[in-house]
Amino acid sequence: QVQLVESGGGLVQVGGSLRLSCAAPELTFSNYAMAWFRQAPGKEREFVSVIIGNNGVTYDADSVKGRFTISRDNAKNTVYLQMNSLKPEDAAVYYCAAHRLRGRVDVTQRGNYDYWGQGTQVTVSS
Repeated sequence: QVQLVESGGGLVQVGGSLRLSCAAPELTFSNYAMAWFRQAPGKEREFVSVIIGNNGVTYDADSVKGRFTISRDNAKNTVYLQMNSLKPEDAAVYYCAAHRLRGRVDVTQRGNYDYWGQGTQVTVSS
């Protein structure tokens, strides 16, 4: 059973920063797209950022471009989401997800992901 374990969530003021981590010890990142999604109360789970395969190409949702950065440490089997200039609308449960690469798919769609973490809460206070 593949486990993704998120950490790093918490309470932060508007304009502050947080770094989320996702440990995935069983995965070889070159074979996966690793993504962050988030879900606010009463809303659907939405795509945030993804880092893909061997080349590590990244793609971000428009709502976080220029503020959030996804990265990974292959040696530590960990994916990160650096979140800067946080806004109240960024408050949500953030989930790490893994999609095993097997042809062309839309990596922004949550239905294409094979494994999910349990989520970590991010609260932004104004």
